[in-house]
Amino acid sequence: MSRNKFTLLFYAVLCGFFCCQISAKDQKNWNILFAFADDWGKYASAYEEHDPYPSPNSVVNTPNFDWVAQEGVLFKNAFVTAPSCTPCRTSILSGQYFFRTGQAAILQGAVWDYSIPAFPLILKNKGFDIGETYKVWTPGSPVDAPYGAGDYAYESSGRRFNGFSQTVTRRTNQGLSVTEAKEELYDEVRGNFNSFLKNRNKNKPFCYWFGPTLVHRKWIKGSGKKLWGIEPDDLKGKLPSFLPDVHEIRQDFADYLGEIQAFDAALGVLIEMLKSAGELDNTLIVVSGDHGAPGFPRGKCNLYDFGVSVPLAIRGPSLGAKGRVMDDFINLMDLAPTFLEFAGVEPPSVMTGKSFLPLLKSDKSGWFDKERDWVITGRERHVAKARAGNLPFPQRALRTKDYLYIINFKPERYPMGDPGKVTDASTPPKNILENNTFVAYGDLDASPTKAWMIANRFNPDIRPYFDLGFGKVPMYELYSINSDPHQITNLATNPRFDSIRANLHKTLINRLTAMKDPRILEDGKTFETPPFAGE
Repeated sequence: MSRNKFTLLFYAVLCGFFCCQISAKDQKNWNILFAFADDWGKYASAYEEHDPYPSPNSVVNTPNFDWVAQEGVLFKNAFVTAPSCTPCRTSILSGQYFFRTGQAAILQGAVWDYSIPAFPLILKNKGFDIGETYKVWTPGSPVDAPYGAGDYAYESSGRRFNGFSQTVTRRTNQGLSVTEAKEELYDEVRGNFNSFLKNRNKNKPFCYWFGPTLVHRKWIKGSGKKLWGIEPDDLKGKLPSFLPDVHEIRQDFADYLGEIQAFDAALGVLIEMLKSAGELDNTLIVVSGDHGAPGFPRGKCNLYDFGVSVPLAIRGPSLGAKGRVMDDFINLMDLAPTFLEFAGVEPPSVMTGKSFLPLLKSDKSGWFDKERDWVITGRERHVAKARAGNLPFPQRALRTKDYLYIINFKPERYPMGDPGKVTDASTPPKNILENNTFVAYGDLDASPTKAWMIANRFNPDIRPYFDLGFGKVPMYELYSINSDPHQITNLATNPRFDSIRANLHKTLINRLTAMKDPRILEDGKTFETPPFAGE
């Protein structure tokens, strides 16, 4: 080798060495902000242009979520593993399917197993400062166990933001303007995040979890219009087709969208604070929700898209081209290994989630990884307990780009819990159905929509909607996504789809078996006995 060539090679290696050192040094100061809303299904204005049919995304306004998507990546196919708060969060924190996490796989009666690795505590052990505000992992014992059981909570300015419409309405009744009342709550968000930023070690990267519960029930009726100017009847013709398109339900949905807009406003506060602190371009910002809408049939606690499809937008340092829109299927359990890989930490082998950091670093839109075209979702116990005939409703589903296939292991049970005081001869008062979840169908949150549908269930025009939302379902369900995006027509018994159903069934069972799902390996014995099924 000539001296000139040797010299060039030496400088190339030296340059590569220092570039790697600089990159590694910079990466040590990269932070993570995870903004995660309770019960926020896939509703954000960024999705409007991607909807194949009229939807509430043309009514809701989420400029800060949209900014994250425009500056980063928007995901069209993000799903949770379980449409129930605690098991969903268990999955995200552990990077595993919910059914692999012992008693953390249920909501009511959940207990955290400290032998399960959780990404926040892994990051803490690797030199990150971690903090959280509002909700991380609850209900469950110990509260927020996988995030340090409260040791890293920053809520010195309060928790009123969790009851956004209630607080703003109360303060306006006390003489404040709507704008002034909102600003009080944004100040709370600022104060809580600021207390974390002041306390952290500025020489360390940080991971901050922002988890308000305002999008969870219950809200003030009419708050969508009063606080946000959302006209309920602007939703006419845009609700999911399994919901009656009537003013009462449109108003309920408008109130839901109002809470989403409040969450988005708080996201804007956090973004501005990162910018002021000089940390915006050093921070991976991830924004999502833990499952579908509460108090609306086929949403929360259901494996239809309305229950398990969620928004997801990501912006951060060293990512690929801005403004990309991805078709890849993301299971939110994939976030844990992605966060760890972003931080330069090897994910534990026990994690069943798969990092999608290579996708984030690419410049590609559409499909990046053609094998990311499916997710598995499921459910065991939400709030229903094994007493007085009120039993959990176990399900597993395989969602592909073309089909949704669901197995209902106990079709003799009611998907939303026992009807309770709803009988052919009895209907609880409207105010009770709007405010007491457990008086009937306890896995569906109390709401004006729930009350209206129960009260009108004998109307022949409404009965089909009621049966879709509250009635029993067969053991197998199959839906064509392209022709039936709201998953209403069950094709499982249609002979034309026999081979498709058989293939999906085999694939789902094989994958659940490989992941050691107790529902499959033990014929559900674990989940059918206390403490999983009841007290």
